[in-house]
Amino acid sequence: MGTRREFLKQGTLLGIAGVLQSQRSLFALPNKNQKTMDQKIRNQKTKWADDSRLVVSVSMQFEAGGQPDNAESPFPQNIQKGYKDLPATTWFEYGYKEGIPRMLDNWDRLGIKVTSHMVGAAVLKNPELAKEIVERGHEAAAHGMNWSTQYTMSYEEEKKFVSDGVTAVKNITGFTPVGYNANWLRRGENTLRILQELGFIYHIDDLSRDEPFIIKVNNNDFVVVPYTLRCNDIQLIEGKNFSVDQFYHQVKMEFDQLYVESEFKRRQMSISFHDRIGGTPQMVKAAHEIITYMQKHQGVVFKRKDEIARMTLADRTSIKE
Repeated sequence: MGTRREFLKQGTLLGIAGVLQSQRSLFALPNKNQKTMDQKIRNQKTKWADDSRLVVSVSMQFEAGGQPDNAESPFPQNIQKGYKDLPATTWFEYGYKEGIPRMLDNWDRLGIKVTSHMVGAAVLKNPELAKEIVERGHEAAAHGMNWSTQYTMSYEEEKKFVSDGVTAVKNITGFTPVGYNANWLRRGENTLRILQELGFIYHIDDLSRDEPFIIKVNNNDFVVVPYTLRCNDIQLIEGKNFSVDQFYHQVKMEFDQLYVESEFKRRQMSISFHDRIGGTPQMVKAAHEIITYMQKHQGVVFKRKDEIARMTLADRTSIKE
């Protein structure tokens, strides 16, 4: 009997030990190799492919000179029919006489490269300035042939409109645009299909995310490099009559929040300047101060939109819709 009791006792202890060992296995911490692998997977999904933390993309719209007669300006829209708004014309002229040259010097001082969305007619009017933009290392992106509304055009009309704008930019600058921005972002139902057929790889007429993503156009990958109205001079300075200080603080607060988020997820910040607005002395000063502030933060890089698009296409962890 004593031998049987010892056997049962030993069996019970072994059974309890087995259960405890099973529970320990269930709640055990992963080994060092597993933790390293998990961290690598998380980093792949949150970091940019070049290991940067936050990517900032600056746009410089080259539109002045390509506007229609009596285009919208800061002046009251009370010009009588049949007359040309001469003061408004000089407001636009400021964009290519002073604005873009001043911004180009500022980008050089800051050591950053930007994307310039070029209207074909503006390029043809000021070819030397368009060439200088590219010669200084900036991207020439397409912005239509003129300020016409695209969403009302037929497929054939729109394709010619986009193609003519590309031809103007390419013939003058030698740079073939791969990115597109429609007038006031208002693309039509056929726009993306046309862009993909013409060899573009991205467009910016989308406000839905704070990081680039990939969509399918004609069964091919096509990148959306999101734009913004929150950090856009034409929306804030002209549209809402912000002071330069208000613009500065709005952009800074946007940056501060995105920088915090960028520790855990991939983030892109977009800022937009227009030739006759962002090129004024006060706005160039504000741009210099805010970009200098950003550059003091570790992991912040400035990229052209074509660079962002190509990096997104090559990254298997990019969002796909």
